[in-house]
Amino acid sequence: MRVLLVEDDPMIGKSVQQGLRQNGYTIDWVRDGQAGELALATTDYEMLLLDLGLPGKSGLEVLARLRRAANRIPVLVITARDSVADRIKGLDTGADDYLVKPFDLDELSARMRAVLRRHAGRADPVIALGDLRMNPATHELTQNGQPVQLSAREFALLRALLEQPGTPLSRAKLEERLYGWGEEVESNAVEVYIHSLRRKLGAERIRNIRGVGYLVPLV
Repeated sequence: MRVLLVEDDPMIGKSVQQGLRQNGYTIDWVRDGQAGELALATTDYEMLLLDLGLPGKSGLEVLARLRRAANRIPVLVITARDSVADRIKGLDTGADDYLVKPFDLDELSARMRAVLRRHAGRADPVIALGDLRMNPATHELTQNGQPVQLSAREFALLRALLEQPGTPLSRAKLEERLYGWGEEVESNAVEVYIHSLRRKLGAERIRNIRGVGYLVPLV
């Protein structure tokens, strides 16, 4: 899952980026509102982590402009502004949740998962399709009740497919989910992960639609 972090504090930004990467997220980090808007305009993200006290253009301005443009990206505000009035203003401007600094990275991850579930219309934290059960919170996958060991990127790729069953995702789209800025992408990386997943789950589990992309078929 690819996430944009807009945070001007270098210590907090680095800590959040490193912590979420260890949890399997792909994180791009910028330090001001204008850079955040540019990143959002040029890259597809599944979530935005947005500080409010940014230099230049404030986080509230970025958020308001997103919502005026009918951009429905899930937004989790992370800020030191802890008054009730600030929280109300952030939520009323269009934030999906609000987390006050300092915060625990495990709580941040849990709130991110909850926001994503709401956007997907799911109450159950487990993603289920046929004999597959995926738990993003614990990074566990089972098939017919048996655990399946996946690497972080195998898990991320399969999650992208399971979240949109029956919908083909192009190689470029999958690469965007797996790699952030500055990370080298090998030309056949997606194919290597797909091959490994088919070996572990069965060749029929992931289909290739020639010239379009890969999909997990609906059961």
